[in-house]
Amino acid sequence: MIYKVCSKGVWEEMRQLASWNGSAADLRDGFIHFSTEAQLEGTVRKHYVGQPDLKLLAIDADRLGDALKWETSRGGDLFPHLYGPLPISTVLSAQDLAVLPDGTIDSQRLLPAE
Repeated sequence: MIYKVCSKGVWEEMRQLASWNGSAADLRDGFIHFSTEAQLEGTVRKHYVGQPDLKLLAIDADRLGDALKWETSRGGDLFPHLYGPLPISTVLSAQDLAVLPDGTIDSQRLLPAE
């Protein structure tokens, strides 16, 4: 399982599509950025503090095939990068994501994805 954080508006747009090409940052970098569960809080702290109305998408990484690459990024960690569109059928869940002022995830408001 890998994760993507996006706005609720982006998620609503994605739900109308068969596949999604990524955010402006993803398109600029040439791949769709994802995080593992262990990397998620660091990603949120770096990119999403102060942003309201976020969604956390849980993605079935096994269904992304060879287009998913694990590449060294922040802190030397291997991050999942998708070189190609994201099939919306691989999104297993989309949950509201609350970020506290210090950048931590409000886990009491986050239900486990199944």
